[in-house]
Amino acid sequence: MAAPLPTPGVGPSPAEPAGACTSCALAPSTARLARLGLAPGRHDHVVALAGNPNTGKSTVFNALTGLRQHVGNWAGKTVARAEGGFSFGGAGYRIVDLPGTYSLLSTSTDEDVARDVLLFGRPDVVVVVVDATRLERNLPLVLQIRQITGRVVVALNLVDEARRHGITVDTRHLTRELGVPVVATAARRNEGLPELLAAIAQVATADDPPKPLRLTHHDPALEKAVADLAAQVEARFPGVPNSRWVALRLLEGDAGIEEAVRNGTLGDLATPREAA
Repeated sequence: MAAPLPTPGVGPSPAEPAGACTSCALAPSTARLARLGLAPGRHDHVVALAGNPNTGKSTVFNALTGLRQHVGNWAGKTVARAEGGFSFGGAGYRIVDLPGTYSLLSTSTDEDVARDVLLFGRPDVVVVVVDATRLERNLPLVLQIRQITGRVVVALNLVDEARRHGITVDTRHLTRELGVPVVATAARRNEGLPELLAAIAQVATADDPPKPLRLTHHDPALEKAVADLAAQVEARFPGVPNSRWVALRLLEGDAGIEEAVRNGTLGDLATPREAA
């Protein structure tokens, strides 16, 4: 029998925050995400939940939020959006469940939504759920997200299934290699969820989080092209986060980023109006 989850507690609901959050200012990350379609609400921190399909991501979401959930669509999209709330350590958290996706390249609407939230919404924490039995298949998405932000926690889920197949993952070594916390979980059994909550809180309140992962290119011509294009992106769209990542996507022919540059929406997403 699964052990009861001991800590998230009754947190602020998506519509009516509770406790200390009722009078706090709307978090900047919430204001930015509201432009992308997040339901309004006041919380201390915003958490985005990302991962490949079939990693148990929805199980993690349900375990953290319980019945405190809201379902809708992303602004201008037919893609479903689920968000909820929980509290931990006296702070209120809003968590949004991103569409399951294998990458952040613009080849589908789901990937567009996930990319826009991570790059432009700038959540306080990104929890990437990976399948411990298929880690090599899930790591590319982790590395792509690490190129955008260092505020990442990796939930190594389905460790119970991994054990059943004789698979062991060294979470300490993986933490060192990725530069972000890696927490072993079996969400359907509530295993590792208290440790996951602690890791989320640690990253959310970190004054000096890890920097985004920077890929080094050994070709000087390529490196110069990336730097030059990144400078042009910054000049045209002041305030855009991680212009280097945008430049790399442009050089790779990412159709979604190309269109955002062409029609100017890259600037709209980069500097959204703050909510009152």
